[in-house]
Amino acid sequence: MVEKLPMTAAGHEVLEKELKHRQQVERPRIIQQITEARTHGDLSENAEYHAAKESQSLNEGAIAELEDKIARADVIDVSKLSGETIKFGATVTLVDEDTDKKQVWQIVGEPEADAKAGRISITSPLARALVNKKKGDSVEVVTPGGAKAYEILKVDWK
Repeated sequence: MVEKLPMTAAGHEVLEKELKHRQQVERPRIIQQITEARTHGDLSENAEYHAAKESQSLNEGAIAELEDKIARADVIDVSKLSGETIKFGATVTLVDEDTDKKQVWQIVGEPEADAKAGRISITSPLARALVNKKKGDSVEVVTPGGAKAYEILKVDWK
């Protein structure tokens, strides 16, 4: 059985754009580099040729990985979700009970997680602690820096 990858529509679109770029821009550019490098003679000692072949291998590997993720994507329209209980797609406002610092996180699929952009993977320790909780609940999460306690201030669906 193929394991589905939950992701938002926005995350799915990002993967499709990257795949299209790798197939339609990077692939032809790399093929051109290989063609040019071949004209420089002996391939066994041609650094440009070997570098271009390496780029080709990495690009084709990335294309295969993107195609796999897109094929297994279970796109979830977050705008159609609602409720009080935290689950995939929720945007959660937390306050650190020790420092009173507020944080806002959207719970997304693994391929689209980006902590700097405020998106955490459904498989992360924080997201796992938040799932099935409600506004007003407190959660404790064990992080690499030690245990952290948060109070849930708000649950949004955007």
